[in-house]
Amino acid sequence: MLPGLFAADFRLQDHPWLIVIGALIFLVGIFFLVVFFSFIRLWIQSLLTGAKISIPNLIGMKLRNVDYAMIVRQKIALVQAGVKVTTEELEAHYLARGNVPKTATAVIAAHKAGMDLPWKTAAAIDLAGRDVLDAVKTSVNPKVIDCPDPTKGRQTLDGVCKDGIQLRAKARVTVRTKLERLVGGATEETIIARVGEGIVKAIGEANRYTEVLANPNMISQAVLRNSLDSQTAFEIVSVDVAEVDVGENIGAQLQERQAATDLRVAQAAAEQRRAAAVAREQEMRALVEENRAKLVLAEAEIPLAIAQAFREGRLGVLDYYQLRNLQADTEMRSSLANVGGDRTSNPAR
Repeated sequence: MLPGLFAADFRLQDHPWLIVIGALIFLVGIFFLVVFFSFIRLWIQSLLTGAKISIPNLIGMKLRNVDYAMIVRQKIALVQAGVKVTTEELEAHYLARGNVPKTATAVIAAHKAGMDLPWKTAAAIDLAGRDVLDAVKTSVNPKVIDCPDPTKGRQTLDGVCKDGIQLRAKARVTVRTKLERLVGGATEETIIARVGEGIVKAIGEANRYTEVLANPNMISQAVLRNSLDSQTAFEIVSVDVAEVDVGENIGAQLQERQAATDLRVAQAAAEQRRAAAVAREQEMRALVEENRAKLVLAEAEIPLAIAQAFREGRLGVLDYYQLRNLQADTEMRSSLANVGGDRTSNPAR
């Protein structure tokens, strides 16, 4: 027996390629055993549920560092729900760092609710940073938004009617998500701002505040007519005015302030005229003093003129004394007139 064994050993050494082939067959067998035990369960699940994910696809996902077990589970869930989606789309969304389970759940929920939400749209919403599952829930079950938002610090929307009375209102806006406008559409803040603007405008168009108090629905109708949900990610279902309170009489306050302003303007104008009159009076007094000074200067020239007339022989001594008597008589008459005037004005004297 030993010589036969040595003979066989000798024959293998003569053919080394047989050893190589045997080693390759052994390695391939081990590889297939590993693949079988790693992927056979997922492959059987996909085969039985109609997901149609082959073992080469599973191996490719493994090599691309994709969570193939999660992809298989989500593909099975989508297929069982009746949603048509390819394995490549699920894998691409995963590689784009999208949330595949949440996106798949949102697509299934939308499909069950009878809404058209393709996988590409849902994936785009998820990659845009929006919560696609919450969007679907809001579309199925509309959400109520307070207007104004109390978390922003403002509690009421204040408007003034044409009669000057201020009204303070609170509203609740019921919105439903528009899935086709979720990417690129305006958010809740825009809805709140537009509804607030519409409420203030509706209050301002009312002739009297009693009209608004008697029919708050006029505010809701005016807001809904303006199509405030255009270019937004939401559709306004209803606008309900929850509360309307009477504020201050803004018109009366403005009239009071205007009257006070007019009074201050009139007082300033009167003060300006008084200052002008005082200045004019001072100017007149200065002018009187100036004329008196001129009179004194003129009177001072009279003796000089008389002396000049004496020297030139145009005035004699008799003429001079007659002039003096005339002046003395005039001064006496003036004195008597002043004494009589004092007695008349003061009889007790």
